[in-house]
Amino acid sequence: MAAKKIIAVVGATGTQGGGLVQAILKDSGGGFAARAITRDPASAKAQALAHNGAQVVAADLDDEASLARALAGAQGAYFVTNFWEHFSPEKEQAQARNMATAAKQAGLEHVIWSTLEDTRRWVPLADERMPTLMGKYKVPHFDAKGEADAYFRDAGVPTTFLLTSFYWDNLIHFGMGPKPAGDGRLAFTLPTGEAKMPGIAAEDIGKCAYGIFRKGAPTVGKTIGIAGEHLSGAQMAAALSKALGREVVFNAVTPAQYRAFGFPGAEDLGNMFQFYRDFERDFCAARSVEASRQFNPQLQSFSDWLARNAQRIPLA
Repeated sequence: MAAKKIIAVVGATGTQGGGLVQAILKDSGGGFAARAITRDPASAKAQALAHNGAQVVAADLDDEASLARALAGAQGAYFVTNFWEHFSPEKEQAQARNMATAAKQAGLEHVIWSTLEDTRRWVPLADERMPTLMGKYKVPHFDAKGEADAYFRDAGVPTTFLLTSFYWDNLIHFGMGPKPAGDGRLAFTLPTGEAKMPGIAAEDIGKCAYGIFRKGAPTVGKTIGIAGEHLSGAQMAAALSKALGREVVFNAVTPAQYRAFGFPGAEDLGNMFQFYRDFERDFCAARSVEASRQFNPQLQSFSDWLARNAQRIPLA
């Protein structure tokens, strides 16, 4: 019997990487093994992965040498960064550079880099429709990832560039769920107007990534966007009403109003949602639901996801 191909997964205890590790572990006959890369192998989440059959190794994205050691002997790797942990685009780029360099050193045959568009291709810094943030970005957590694509290309790493979508799980964990409107109804607030927004169940990102690894070489060099459904804010509010059994109205604020909400990252997210709205056609076209389903036949719609998760959404 041939040895299983090892896929090293950065962020294995997090949202995207965790979904991929679970997808690999559940497919015992798929020919792949999961190596979970984490800063803390002793954490409860890491230990749970080890108990379920993943190899767990320590590495730090800020330490290129530790990454090279963690990738040794792997066939492929999934790379992701977490802007919301530190709010630093420069840190994201440095980590991406470390991953690309370590992947080249390890001789990986297939890398998936979880990236996003560099919005400055659509909205130059001089364009006053959207404020410039941190001196050189429009949407910092998008732009830094998009700019970092070049590290993988320049290093000659065989890479699939994965464009993700809005996580519906943000309604649970990121405070984006509906809130009391003061009249017995709930209000779902987004600055996207009538535009449709690609969204996805977080676990489906990992499942789609696994499908890409299974497809292999034909996906190398390609940019692949994934989504479970394209929905407007009003359509999401209607689905939420049905799932929660309470009336949810769509509160269509402007991007400027959203940027002024004042929570950490509000300006970044306000610009992100404005990008979704103003460039709806391009953003949706890059994320085909039908193509996503080819990589993940169990792809969930928003209603599917709500059927499993609606009661987990905090409403206060």
